[in-house]
Amino acid sequence: MTASESEEPEVRRAVCPGSFDPVTNGHLDIIARASKLYDVVHVAVMINKSKKGLFTVEERIDLIRRATAEYGNVQVEAFHGLLVDFCKQRDIPAIVKGLRAVSDFDYELQMAQMNNGLSGVETLFVPTNPTYSFLSSSLVKEVAAWGGDVSHLVPDFVFEALTERLAEK
Repeated sequence: MTASESEEPEVRRAVCPGSFDPVTNGHLDIIARASKLYDVVHVAVMINKSKKGLFTVEERIDLIRRATAEYGNVQVEAFHGLLVDFCKQRDIPAIVKGLRAVSDFDYELQMAQMNNGLSGVETLFVPTNPTYSFLSSSLVKEVAAWGGDVSHLVPDFVFEALTERLAEK
């Protein structure tokens, strides 16, 4: 057996970062698609100390874990700091980002170029499913807060958690 035959194949890793407050079907579409392309998909729930989320980071992690349990290759965890540091610590060479519109691309391209310049991490842009092209966590929260029906935009258990949280406010 040659040295190359005895080597284990490299594990293909990627990260899907975001605040996920709350996780939507649009997020889950991108995570599901990434899970088919990579051996391990890390979902990095980014912590922004200057923002008060509707859900705690721990609650968001729990909701995402429940929503992605069927994939088997998704790991969910919190992270504070630069995304490239998260990637370095876990030997992740790729960031997967969903793009809803041209306006997303302008910002995300700058971030991708910065991340690559800082660490060599590549960013792959995945066009969103047209069904979710308008969807954002902020919009889901706003519509739900005004009593609009967002049940078709998030998993059932996320809708229940969202409804309960908004009722508390």
